Amino acid sequence: MTAEPVSSAPSATSASSGVRPFAVMIGYCLLVVIGLCAGSLPFATDYVGADNDDAMRLVEVRDYLSGQGWFDMMQYRLGLLPGTLMHWSRLIDWPIATLIRLAGLWFPQQAAEAIALAIWPLAWTVPVLLSSGYAGLRLGGRVAMHIVLGLTALYLLASNRFLPGAIDHHNVQIAIIVFLTAILATARTWPWFGLAGIAAALALAIGAETTPLIAVACVIVALLWAYHGASMRACAMAYCLSLALMVTLLFAATVPQQSYRVVTCDNLSFGYYSLTAIGGGLLFSAAAFASRLVIGLRFVLLAVIGGSVGLSALILAPQCLGNPLSNLDPMLVTLWLDNVGEARSVFAVARQEPGTVAGFYVVGVIGLIVCGARIWRREQVEAHLVFGLLLATSFAVALIQVRGAMFSNLITILPLALLIADLRKRTQRPAAGIKESLVYIAAILVSVPSLWAVVGTAIVQGSLRLKPQIASGTGSTAGSSPASGVNCATPQALAPLAALPPATVAASSELGTAILRFTHHRVLTAPYHRNQAGMLTELHIGLSIPEDARAFLAGAKAGLVAFCPSDPQTRELIQLKPDGLYGALDRGNLPDYLELLASGTETGLWVYRVK
Repeated sequence: MTAEPVSSAPSATSASSGVRPFAVMIGYCLLVVIGLCAGSLPFATDYVGADNDDAMRLVEVRDYLSGQGWFDMMQYRLGLLPGTLMHWSRLIDWPIATLIRLAGLWFPQQAAEAIALAIWPLAWTVPVLLSSGYAGLRLGGRVAMHIVLGLTALYLLASNRFLPGAIDHHNVQIAIIVFLTAILATARTWPWFGLAGIAAALALAIGAETTPLIAVACVIVALLWAYHGASMRACAMAYCLSLALMVTLLFAATVPQQSYRVVTCDNLSFGYYSLTAIGGGLLFSAAAFASRLVIGLRFVLLAVIGGSVGLSALILAPQCLGNPLSNLDPMLVTLWLDNVGEARSVFAVARQEPGTVAGFYVVGVIGLIVCGARIWRREQVEAHLVFGLLLATSFAVALIQVRGAMFSNLITILPLALLIADLRKRTQRPAAGIKESLVYIAAILVSVPSLWAVVGTAIVQGSLRLKPQIASGTGSTAGSSPASGVNCATPQALAPLAALPPATVAASSELGTAILRFTHHRVLTAPYHRNQAGMLTELHIGLSIPEDARAFLAGAKAGLVAFCPSDPQTRELIQLKPDGLYGALDRGNLPDYLELLASGTETGLWVYRVK
């Protein structure tokens, strides 16, 4: 690791000839927002995103607006009685609810929701572009800034995380991670590192998906302190102090007092809080009192701190050292988790959708190679070590669960943009030829994940099938069948169900969030891992012979059955057990304990009352 100062890179002041860099970044923000709106709003049939989590977040926000307590994260209409304790954070619910309330001053409820749900994801494109653009400017000048902004814009336009209606927390997490990456790679002043510590604490409080990246960010700060010593003393102390104080504040602000000693691995709880406080406190003390020790002793002290945090993890939260979904029932793994798109491993993606593998993973591999080569050539070593460590972590997560690719494909933009900027300089040399130009163009093309996805799909499925693949999108809608085109999760399909008195509904997992959103009923299941009991009960209802299914319905106090023959999971259960309840209903064999209330001839959804 070399100690080249970041200030040797072009600064915002020295590189501000012509249009100011900040104005350029804002221009990119406007173009991206316009592009996202133009590409989605004219074709939108709903103001909520297509992901189940978007609809579930709206249900949670509505409950909060209706008076459910800040600390009360129970979803009382989901699962077996009394309900399901959700692992999401009010830190996302509150600002969305505030936007809805503000819009509601001038618009009716549905319009207010639509406006708020459009503003929220679009607004998060701004910090993503500003953070990445500033990092490119600091490390490579205006040319690198433009390249970074261009690649980031393509990333945002190709992602469904920033479309109007996408109110899941992933867009906020993406913005936080790119902000952290930019600070760790470019800044060496304590105020910026203080902000980085606050951002890291926010990421921990919002969702557990970023925990590996936050842990690596802390390791990066520790390594920078151990290598530089006194010159990094203020930065390390600012990071650790702000991280420890902010995570303490967020723990007290989001965790109910009766849960202070409860350890959960899918959200901010005593486990993550205590480890963060211990690690931050120890590193703060080391930076405060040991920064003038020789470098060898600083690294020894760092190893002791790391060992202490590791031992604390084994004592306080050993269950969180593995996969948080490892305790899922095997039936749920087979019939649900293995079919969740973002939870698939690289092997599952290669088996099910081989054409998409390149889009998820190739750019990350290229980014790792570029970081390694830059470090080997001793070119901006510290910045590329930051990129490499964060990229390697997110890429490793992506190999286990493909959702990690949203971070790896984002982080790799910065090292690839710096490489492209250097290649551009070579093309402008007097002796440059066609070879340099081709290498420059090729570097740009291979840095776009969506291009790899198109190429992979074309190779695997053939060019004749490429156009239908693009037109159909990346996944089917909840409750719909690609073959039949029937969608049971629409307000029109659910209208007969919504007209019935409140009851507990047995329906497929993918229909659960739509029923919660469009009706006043309870549902046994929706695709959330904390609702194992409700999910298993619904699976047993569908798979059991009608006589046994009646016992499961009675035990769950289910008063209604909503049956969608075209639902993918329902079709899978029918194929597994043709003699089960769902198989009988599919053949039109109605058990004597069910009464038909609404025919699905037109809507696709059949509704039965449990006698």
